[in-house]
Amino acid sequence: MTDAPRSGWLALLCTSRLLQAMIVTAYSGVLPFVMHDWGMSAAQAGSVQSAWHLGYLVSLFAVGLMADRYGAHRVFLFGSAIGAAAALAFAFFAHGYLSALLLYALAGLCAGAAYTPGLQLLAHNTAPQGRGRAMGIFLAASSMGYALALVMVAGLSWALHWRAGLVAAAGCVAVGAWLTVHALRRMRPPSPPAPPEPGGVMAALRATVRDKPAMAGNWAYTFHCWELLALWAWLPAYLVASSGQLGMAGAMGVALAALSHLVSVAGSVVGGAASDRLGRARVMMLATLASLAMSFAFGWMWTWPLWLLALMAALYNLLAIADSSVYSTALADVVAPHRLGVAYSVRSVMGFGAGAISPWVFGLALDWGQARFGMGSTGSWVAAWSSVGLGALLGPWMIARFGRLARAAEARAPG
Repeated sequence: MTDAPRSGWLALLCTSRLLQAMIVTAYSGVLPFVMHDWGMSAAQAGSVQSAWHLGYLVSLFAVGLMADRYGAHRVFLFGSAIGAAAALAFAFFAHGYLSALLLYALAGLCAGAAYTPGLQLLAHNTAPQGRGRAMGIFLAASSMGYALALVMVAGLSWALHWRAGLVAAAGCVAVGAWLTVHALRRMRPPSPPAPPEPGGVMAALRATVRDKPAMAGNWAYTFHCWELLALWAWLPAYLVASSGQLGMAGAMGVALAALSHLVSVAGSVVGGAASDRLGRARVMMLATLASLAMSFAFGWMWTWPLWLLALMAALYNLLAIADSSVYSTALADVVAPHRLGVAYSVRSVMGFGAGAISPWVFGLALDWGQARFGMGSTGSWVAAWSSVGLGALLGPWMIARFGRLARAAEARAPG
């Protein structure tokens, strides 16, 4: 096939994703330090992370629509460059709660082009029978980036200053944006734009909202994001608080959170590959039930030895991420290619909308728990982590619904 992708395209795409993902957890890595330096409450600190997710969901919605219209190649390239500039602005110019809130929201607003168009490029360059594995590797690259950012922030926060970690992470985002040029050169040429549907974007949106299998999958993804994004935002602070101080032990707590992201790389790859063999809904259900159990149990582990708590954090992260790539693959399986970008946009608004709220709700629950049970008490962390599980409780029901509807749609398909 003359338009087959050239060797190395997936490695370059995933390396680019790894580097551009580093801004996602850079703030989580410095959260315990900036809370101290800027005098922020837990709710304020959580709202900064929520602002990023709010900007990100707007970005994902916009780039999904733009990718359908102008092509995923073009949006991926130019959007990555803008995302790098916004990440550098946050790293250099955030100097307090308000500036951090606004600049991190801006960074999130510019970051979506490195994700949704990347999923479309993966779908365009892989066969359906290997798509779950490829998307698993792409999501695993994100986890590697999250881990690398936390390791970098932990080391630089202890050796120099936490801002050095932010600057280094933003610099990596810029390198990742540069790599997109080389990744795109090795991919299949862009497909000719599909003829616009009668009614344009609004018609595609209506078709997606009426697509029962797609929307069931999107709702399942929404509850998944509530859990996962709160975990990513607050895990470093939880481990630092468990260590009891902000110095070397605090940096070690952030590094242990990074290790949990590193372990979750296996979850993304194994989950995606398993969904190719066992079915999307089955893998989603198993991973969701296991991570929900961890959400309700994790707060009770507050007094455990740090090494054991870190081990459980790694397991929690692995279970929570295991089905992330599967949601993306499942949507590509049930939605026509000409409106896949719109479907991803709808999913992004739903999922990252929930993910924008959950870190803030976690902070509110933590503030309430500390006021009721005392600072640093087990009860305060139980309340906070329970808010994560409660918000994701409907996930299994929507996964079961997606499985039924997807099978029914497949049975009705011609041939």
